[in-house]
Amino acid sequence: MANGLIPQKIVSVHLQDSALKELKDQASNKQAEILQPSPEASVENKPELDVMEHIGQEELKVLGPEATQQKGGASGSEPAGESDRGVGSLELCHLHLSSCHECLELENSTIESVKFASAENIPDLPYDYSGSLESIADDVCPEREGRRVNITGKAPNILLYVGSDSQEALDRFQQVRSVLADCVDTDSYTLYHLPEESALRDPWSDNCLLLVIATRESLPEDLSRKFMAYLSQGGKVLGLSSSFTFAGFQVTSKGALQETVQNLLFSKVDQSQVKLSVLSSGCVYEHPGEWLSLGKLQGHLENEDKDRLIVQVPFGTCGGEAILCQVHLELPPSSSVVRTPEDFDLLKSSNVRRYEVLKEILTTLGLSCDVQQVPALTPLYLLSAAEEIRDPLMQWLGKRVDPEGVIQSSKVSLKFVSSYTSEIEITPAAIPVVTDVEAFSSENFNLDIYRQNLQTKQLGKVILFAEVTPTTMSLLDGFYPPAVGHGVHPAMQVSVTGVSRSGPARGSDGMPSLPFSSSVRLMFEMPQEMGLIAIAVRQTQGKGRGRNAWLSPVGCALSTLLVSIPLRSQLGQRIPFVQHLMSLAVVEAVRSIPEYQDIDLRVKWPNDIYYSDLMKLGGVLVNSTLMGETFYILIGCGFNVTNSNPTICINDLILEYNRQHGTDLKPLRTDFLIARTVTVLEKLIDTFQDKGPNGVLPLYYKYWVHSAQQVRLGSSEGPTVSIVGLDDSGFLLVHQEGGEVVTVHPDGNSFDMLRNLIIPKQR
Repeated sequence: MANGLIPQKIVSVHLQDSALKELKDQASNKQAEILQPSPEASVENKPELDVMEHIGQEELKVLGPEATQQKGGASGSEPAGESDRGVGSLELCHLHLSSCHECLELENSTIESVKFASAENIPDLPYDYSGSLESIADDVCPEREGRRVNITGKAPNILLYVGSDSQEALDRFQQVRSVLADCVDTDSYTLYHLPEESALRDPWSDNCLLLVIATRESLPEDLSRKFMAYLSQGGKVLGLSSSFTFAGFQVTSKGALQETVQNLLFSKVDQSQVKLSVLSSGCVYEHPGEWLSLGKLQGHLENEDKDRLIVQVPFGTCGGEAILCQVHLELPPSSSVVRTPEDFDLLKSSNVRRYEVLKEILTTLGLSCDVQQVPALTPLYLLSAAEEIRDPLMQWLGKRVDPEGVIQSSKVSLKFVSSYTSEIEITPAAIPVVTDVEAFSSENFNLDIYRQNLQTKQLGKVILFAEVTPTTMSLLDGFYPPAVGHGVHPAMQVSVTGVSRSGPARGSDGMPSLPFSSSVRLMFEMPQEMGLIAIAVRQTQGKGRGRNAWLSPVGCALSTLLVSIPLRSQLGQRIPFVQHLMSLAVVEAVRSIPEYQDIDLRVKWPNDIYYSDLMKLGGVLVNSTLMGETFYILIGCGFNVTNSNPTICINDLILEYNRQHGTDLKPLRTDFLIARTVTVLEKLIDTFQDKGPNGVLPLYYKYWVHSAQQVRLGSSEGPTVSIVGLDDSGFLLVHQEGGEVVTVHPDGNSFDMLRNLIIPKQR
């Protein structure tokens, strides 16, 4: 290692004091003699074998990088290959290098010796094929209060059996692994492929918290017995469209149901119910006797036969149980087996409930589906979209930070540093900003792609970028005074979402009566050609409308843009339109790409981005402050680009479009779309300032979801009106039954702004 050799394997062995010396002496001449186990060894303190062996190169390709970079090292949950297989280490750990022939020879002889030495300590399961499996459970499994015990201390394993070795099976493994990884914390559980050979040969059962069987193939008899023995010892099994059954259950094929979308009524353990659209496997569960022995969790179709597609079956006296499903919970709506666009829409609309059902099943089987830990905050990087503004920016900044290099606001302190070290603390209230970005790189944000696609005169030129930050709004939002009575436009105060809140009369040009911090003035003094944007990969405290939270997974395009609008201008007199322009900019940024014009991305009044009129995939939040004759506006925007969950993303729409039309449109990137969105927004603002609302409304109406839509006023029992457009301030115009067209405003609820619309009182 001192000479630069890279360790490839770490093998832990527990040997007698003289064993290593003997092995060294013997390694170069002959195969080592079989070692005898330590006299003190017993069943109670026996070394435990690793989970599995014989994972070859094909399996490593399936597992991906996790297979070669496992958390926890050799003593963790990594399944060992045959040459890696060892026993729990208590005293001696020996390092072997793959480039050293002597070490490899020693390793091979050591492993063979330890394997044979440990063999007699591994108790065989007392199979009695003439007896019942229930009696096996009584013999080999002590009562454990319905829970399996992780006797090795290793990270818990979820093993996935997907049938015989084939490319189809490997694809199925990836599908199942992906959906389970979305439900459980992969820092707490590891998911492994369980090949048939390993399932029959290896002692995997003591290291398995959950066995997932996801194959339609009939299980060989010896493998079925192995799985039943695991159940008998208190094991947990999840069957996904599998032929695996027991306890008298039968899988019956119903051809009319195969690969069709059906309505499922799912009952949770607490007897609450979830209705959702599911993709049926074409099989149902039948039982010749009573269903009384089943668990409370179950799911049946809403058809005349109430076909059972999900059953919970307890087994044995040790807490073993299986949940068997003939529903393709493992397949996303974009799967190739989904036949029609209508089926895709139904499944995508139920996608959140699909995960809800799957998490309920996994929780019932003893796994934790708690939300993953909040990721650690990262520093900001001060980037520029144009090299020519870099030096002026640094000169401007150098004159305005305090002696400690800090700009302090009411919500966040930004400390500008040339480089970041781990000693610098990062908190939501104090974030370092790295100014020397020669070595900047990010897997999730390509500065060159952003620069190439940003075609603006002002907006988005200066970038504050973070991998993880509390919220992009907070990076800039601290530069505003309290809400009411401080020069804020009457209709648009803290959050511009169409909610009318009181403020001074239109045209007020006085400075706010409460003092700003110095950093507020500094930010507003930034030259306009240095338009500021904050971009993040993830947010830990994303903000939605009102008190709503905004989920911010990786794959969502997250940004906050600073825009200045003269008060005495077309847009300055109609600030509510800012949110409409931003929503429109996102849609136009995608649909103006050649060949992408038919991607069904739309705007929903007042501030949402939608797939068709079915589900939300993005939103806009606008905060504004009036200083003198200028509105300073923060436009926060988030829309799903590559993350299919929790609802749908733009690349889902592209993939589905390709399937339906035989095209090959490429998936899009977040950095690419943020740059295009800012570019389109600047053009829309210029058009609005030149022509007013009529300059942008035709494009807005082209993409909006509300044409001839009917809504109710006041409450769910109120009069029905038809939406006909937007008024001069950006609020909805509706046509009443009597023929009158009036403006309506939201009532302030934070759930659906099209619910409970009200007609404002005339002053």
